[in-house]
Amino acid sequence: MSEVLNMEPATRWAEARSLILLNPELVCDDSHLLQALGLRPHASNVVEFGPAALARLEAARERETTAREEVEAIAKANHSAQGQAHDLVLDLLLATNSADLAYRLHEGAQRRFGLEVASVGVEGHAPAGWRSLPVGLVGYVIEPGRTCAVGPCTGGGEIFGEMAERVKSVALIRLSLFDPRRAGLVAFGSADPDGFAPDMGVELIAFVGQVVERLAERWPPRT
Repeated sequence: MSEVLNMEPATRWAEARSLILLNPELVCDDSHLLQALGLRPHASNVVEFGPAALARLEAARERETTAREEVEAIAKANHSAQGQAHDLVLDLLLATNSADLAYRLHEGAQRRFGLEVASVGVEGHAPAGWRSLPVGLVGYVIEPGRTCAVGPCTGGGEIFGEMAERVKSVALIRLSLFDPRRAGLVAFGSADPDGFAPDMGVELIAFVGQVVERLAERWPPRT
């Protein structure tokens, strides 16, 4: 007995497995062993799954179901977000001037996405309804070479004005506007600290920013 206990676990299991394969009836006739394994004898040569084994199968099924439901929920949310973003763009296309464009962006962000605020601004002199941003701010809040920044709120006072204290996370899109080209941005602000997270996709956000950039060319600011 001591020699068996001193064996490596893999060796002991190999010995036990060989014994079981040579004498399977030893397992089928051992009711205590079958109960410990969650199995129960059904006939002379059949072993049924007992409660423990069925519980394991049920747990696995529930995990698969949960994973599938999560994927389906994400797909539905993505589809809904795409639809809302496209509807927002259609609304922006109806803007009649720069102030109307900024208003439609803000109102659509609140109504369609439940955000706290949306703002559009440009460094230096800004069109009516836009935020006039300090020169260099866009490069400060969005890393050079990147078009978007997503995460905790940065530069909120300059970007959102009096609404800044209610903003906990942001999505920022870099714009290049007017002639000569000037740095600007579209900013979405959420009251939820996790509303915009660094690991989220930015395709829809960037798309809306590009639309605003193109529309803004209709009404360049007066110098």
